[in-house]
Amino acid sequence: MIWIIGGTSEAREIVNRIKDLNNYIVTIATDGGKEFIYSHRLLTGRMNYQEMVRFCKEYKISLIVDLSHPYAKIVSENAKQVAKDLKIYYIKYIRSKTEFKINAIYLKNYEEAYNYLSTISGTVFFTTGSKNIGDFEKVRGNNRFIYRILPAMESIEECRKYNIQMKDIVAVLGPFSKEYNKIMFKEYKVKYCVMKDSGQKGGTLEKLQACEELGIIPIVIGREDEDGIKDLDLIEKIIREKSRGEK
Repeated sequence: MIWIIGGTSEAREIVNRIKDLNNYIVTIATDGGKEFIYSHRLLTGRMNYQEMVRFCKEYKISLIVDLSHPYAKIVSENAKQVAKDLKIYYIKYIRSKTEFKINAIYLKNYEEAYNYLSTISGTVFFTTGSKNIGDFEKVRGNNRFIYRILPAMESIEECRKYNIQMKDIVAVLGPFSKEYNKIMFKEYKVKYCVMKDSGQKGGTLEKLQACEELGIIPIVIGREDEDGIKDLDLIEKIIREKSRGEK
């Protein structure tokens, strides 16, 4: 059985490509993802290392295809370790990083972002999702922090958990055009915009362009270089070869 770890638009594309196969399972972390991947082979729920091991043994996994989000670091680390321990073939899709031709504050990781944000003043617009809201709130001080999140129950609950006011929550589904970003940033009188380098598929360039045209300071949280495959055609080829029992 082939295990496809979802969480990106590329995962949806791969699943659409291999609908003719019958020996794969797709997993995503939350129920919200069900709206994006249409497959009766879809399972939802987060798994730690031990749960991944049990999952692989139960379904007799022979190939792990990691199409998780570029910033889902723990998911990928656990999946890679499980593959090593159980001697399962593992491949990971890598999104290309954004080529920056626009001035931005580029930080290596979230820790650097927390430190930097603790030193600034003004309205900050976050496009990083709901996962790190609790840590961002620790350094908010007297600034206004606005969070653009997915319109999913788990994202709303994360905001409620940290007492984010409704006026500081923007629950909407992307990706967004440059013009859409500009309208939103202008409406909230944004001074800084925090984003991840999610690549072309994640709308990073459109956010940077909107910031440049409005004189907003973009803060980009970077990601480490990883080994993997950048070609979805090759990913599909490997899946099909494995499906036919080829090495």
